[in-house]
Amino acid sequence: MSKVLGNKILGAATLDLFSGGEAEERLAEGAMLLRGFAVDDAPALMRSIAEIERMAAFRHMMTPGGRRMSVAMTNCGVAGWVTDRQGYRYEACDPDSGNPWPAMPDIFNDLAARAAAKAGFAGFLPDGCLINRYDSGAQLTLHQDKDERDFAMPIVSVSLGLPATFLFGGAQRRDRPRRVALESGDVVVWGGPARLFFHGVARLAEGAHEVTGSRRYNLTFRKAL
Repeated sequence: MSKVLGNKILGAATLDLFSGGEAEERLAEGAMLLRGFAVDDAPALMRSIAEIERMAAFRHMMTPGGRRMSVAMTNCGVAGWVTDRQGYRYEACDPDSGNPWPAMPDIFNDLAARAAAKAGFAGFLPDGCLINRYDSGAQLTLHQDKDERDFAMPIVSVSLGLPATFLFGGAQRRDRPRRVALESGDVVVWGGPARLFFHGVARLAEGAHEVTGSRRYNLTFRKAL
């Protein structure tokens, strides 16, 4: 996708005109899209994901209301996000195995810190990364990331693989979300006034990608504890 097309889809101003094959686009105050920021890292990130999966398999978690999530998930870092009949929360250990979640790879930490700093949030040190795996038809309904103890730190979200439509809303669930086209390597960072904005992912279309095949992966970095 060309950057010009990306701007048309977003309907948002480009903050930093195209340099080094990347563009920065503001979604809201405190929220920025970094197009192509992680493109060069994608193969190494996928190798790290495969290693994490060997230690903590992807699974379809259940919501407190008993709904099976269409997105498969796993975690790395000292804080792993889980959901089941007991509610949404962070756990130090994988509930399926009882083992601590895999350590966060250095490349994950480095990418998250660089992206956050680029978006104006210097000093971001995530302690957890939720890894989402989307097959065709999977989606993530509008929600807030609000299970963390401190909302001062941003969320850093990295897209890998098939293109997707990111839904970025406002402070209220009823706020109509804008539809943001994401490609592999795009990174979205939101914090400050936008930290608790509702967001989601529209139903994933079928396709094929040279790095991830028929799937899309998303890395969501958070300071949870």
